[in-house]
Amino acid sequence: MDFGGWEMPLAYPEGTIAEHLACRHSAVAFDVSHLGTVRVEGPEAFDRLQDTLTNDLRRIAPGRAQYTHLLADDGSVVDDIIVWWIDDQCFDVMPNAANTKPVVDAIGGRDVTAERAVIAVQGPRAREMVATVSREAAEVDHFGVRRVDWRGALLVVAGTGYTGEDGIEIAAPVDVAPTLWEELADAGVVPAGLGARDTLRLEAGLPLHGHELGAGITPLQAGLGWVVSWDKGPFLGRDALEAERAAGISRRLRGIVTEGRRPPREGSTVLVDGSEVGRVTSGNFSPVLGTGIALGFVDPSLHIGADVSIDVRGRPVLGRVVKLPFVTKSS
Repeated sequence: MDFGGWEMPLAYPEGTIAEHLACRHSAVAFDVSHLGTVRVEGPEAFDRLQDTLTNDLRRIAPGRAQYTHLLADDGSVVDDIIVWWIDDQCFDVMPNAANTKPVVDAIGGRDVTAERAVIAVQGPRAREMVATVSREAAEVDHFGVRRVDWRGALLVVAGTGYTGEDGIEIAAPVDVAPTLWEELADAGVVPAGLGARDTLRLEAGLPLHGHELGAGITPLQAGLGWVVSWDKGPFLGRDALEAERAAGISRRLRGIVTEGRRPPREGSTVLVDGSEVGRVTSGNFSPVLGTGIALGFVDPSLHIGADVSIDVRGRPVLGRVVKLPFVTKSS
C-alpha cells in the first residue's frame, strides 16, 4: 500500500495478528526505510538543533538518541523526531515519512534518506537473534547509538523502536540491506508489516503523526510535556506553548479500553451520559487484550477510571478510560 509516497507491506502471508504476537513473544523485522534521515554535521550542528527542537540535547551525549518535537509557531507539532547523536559533530535526525522537507527547512542539513534502508528488529528475543548476524549491533543498548562495521559496510545502529518492546533499528547502505534482511529472517526474525506496526504502537500508547500529533495538536495536549525542556532557552513555538501552559489545556489525550472485540475507529465520538466529551484519534482490536482499544482527545476533566461510551457507526460501545500504555513490554 501507499504510505507517505512509499510502497509499504501491510502484512506478510501469516497476517497482522500473527506478526503482532510474534513481536510480543519473539522478534519481528519491519522495513521502516520510509522514515526520513536528515544528517546535520559540523561545529554548528548542536546549536542548530538545540535552538530549534523542544528537548534538551544537553541531557544526552554522543552515542545516545533522544525523542523530541519540532513545533510550528502556534505550538503544534510539525513532527515528532528521534535524534541519533552519532559523534561530536554528526547527528542523524529521523522525521516521519512525509515530513522530511519541513524538517530540513527548519534545521538545515542534508537529506540522506535515499542512501540507506532502515530495518527495525523488535521483540523480547530481538537482540538474541540479531546477535547471530552481528553481535556488535545486538549490544547497542536502549537509546544508544553506534556505528558498526558489518562485512565492510558501515551500519548505524540505535536502540530505538516503536512497539513498546526492546529492540534496535539498523540503518544500512541500500546495497547491503537486502542481504541483512535475509540473514535476519534466516535467524528466525519474522517479517512484519504496517498493520502490526500500528496495532503494536497503539497497545504501547505511542502517538502517530497525523492522528495524535500534527497541526493544531500540541505536546501538552498529547500528554508529552516531558519532551519539552523549559529551562534550555528559546526553541521554535515556545511562546505559544508557554501561553497554553499558563492558560491550561482544552483537551487531553487518553486511552480507552472497550468491552467486546468490536474496535473503535478514528473519528468516533466519545460520550459520557449521552454528551460528547471527545473524539477517537486511533482505534483498533488489541491482539493481546482481546478487546477494542482507542486513543482520543477528550475533555481534560475526564480522568482515568471514568466510564464512557463510543459511538461506532451509530451503535454505542461501552468503555473505560485507562492509564497508558495498554500493554507493557514482554520483558
